[in-house]
Amino acid sequence: MRLVYVTSALPYGSREPFLIAEIDELLHSGVELIIVPMRPQGAVAHMDVKPFLDRTLARPLICGEIVRDAIAEARESPRRTLAALRLVLSTRSLRILLKNLGVFPKGIWLARRVRLAGADHLHAHWASTSSTMALVAAEISGIPWSLTAHRWDIPEDNLLAAKAAHACFLRTISRRGARAVAALAGADVDRIQVLHVGIRLPERPPPTPLRVEQPLRVVAVADFVEVKGHRYLLDALELLADRGVPVRVDLVGSGPLRPQLERRIATGPLRGTVRLLGVISHARLLDDLRAHRWDAAVLPSIVTDDADEGIPVALMEAMASGLPVLSTRTGAIPELLDGGAGLLVAGGDAKAFADGLERLAGDSELRALLAVRGRRRVEREFDVVQIASTLVRSFAGCR
Repeated sequence: MRLVYVTSALPYGSREPFLIAEIDELLHSGVELIIVPMRPQGAVAHMDVKPFLDRTLARPLICGEIVRDAIAEARESPRRTLAALRLVLSTRSLRILLKNLGVFPKGIWLARRVRLAGADHLHAHWASTSSTMALVAAEISGIPWSLTAHRWDIPEDNLLAAKAAHACFLRTISRRGARAVAALAGADVDRIQVLHVGIRLPERPPPTPLRVEQPLRVVAVADFVEVKGHRYLLDALELLADRGVPVRVDLVGSGPLRPQLERRIATGPLRGTVRLLGVISHARLLDDLRAHRWDAAVLPSIVTDDADEGIPVALMEAMASGLPVLSTRTGAIPELLDGGAGLLVAGGDAKAFADGLERLAGDSELRALLAVRGRRRVEREFDVVQIASTLVRSFAGCR
């Protein structure tokens, strides 16, 4: 099978590392893959995407080649091009319409490229403008297509009903996402394929060491944005300091809230308790998780006015590596951690988060039990080998 995979930016930039394992497994399964980033911006941030570069068709949103090919394709397929334009013009708001028109020429260019490449299927990640580009390409080329909707891109409702109707299938990465798509797009929930983002499982890790020494060593891997709830983690750490419970936290990531976090850590009681490690490579992060550099992984996510949480890959990778995890009952996180696969507390409740950390700090046997249960959960539901195999069957069924 020859498959064209549309991403937002991967293999460039640092925002889509959760796609790496899926793409890698599709390649291992024998799929001939061409990666087309919608906006190939930024440097290569993750070394494990370097093998993808020689199969990546990277072009900016607009350039001479895009314009020339779009004009040529529109001349050769005027009716299909106009039909695709009518779909785009049905966008529900001016803001989203302008975004969609911005990718329309590249969608026409992509139609030409996928046809010349002899592609069997076109798949787009994100229900936003990257899948608009794929929709345009599929309508003009006649090649079957599908998309994966993730999290924030669902409530944006960017031609969601049209995409659900025209795609061979629409995948969501959580049951919660499937319900949201069905509500917005008027689609039958049974027609929406729920297939988690998967990870490559390391060999079964050794039992989690029953380390009783203090302090508890914790890692939080997340962008520094409001929905990740870092401020509630810092609030919880201050409560624990008052209780005399020693905890050391490493924050891995970057984002607009970093200066605010830096100021709070440098000037308050958390100095020496919290370290900001910045962005580290995916390979190094996995090595550190599997070496049990930390005793637990946490994610204090909340729901904001414009965002909530999906199923965090960072927590999956920690669980696969034999670490217990603590997170919140927000978004789709319970789909990963319910049933005792991790500790769950209310989102936006610093005291509840502090109580969870204190339980982990004071009970090494609980940490070991959660580590075993967490590993079992990702083996059953988040193994990328099984997920990629299901995707390939779905792609083949669209012919």
